Amino acid sequence: MNVWLTYDLGIKGDYPGLYKWLDTFKAKECGNNLAFLKFEYKTDIAKELLEHMSLNINFKNGDRIYIITNFDDNATSKVLGKFIYGNRKANPWEGYAQTEDTAIDG
Repeated sequence: MNVWLTYDLGIKGDYPGLYKWLDTFKAKECGNNLAFLKFEYKTDIAKELLEHMSLNINFKNGDRIYIITNFDDNATSKVLGKFIYGNRKANPWEGYAQTEDTAIDG
């Protein structure tokens, strides 16, 4: 199955382990911290992908892996995203958009 994988391992992350793992799958670089690869699985792509990665990469608190793929072969071609390791953080761009301020300064 086609998978786009984003990764954030912080400053001291196991990038050598991650890069070796990505190279094993002949992953294609798609920009900063984004790769494309093909991964064959049996029943649960998210679980099996993380299990396989964990055998090769030393994850630590704060690391994040997010995948974008079609999670169900039997479904429509709808593409979905999911964190398989770590969680979403606050948006660094929050507050940058200009909004109409209705307050009157006096």
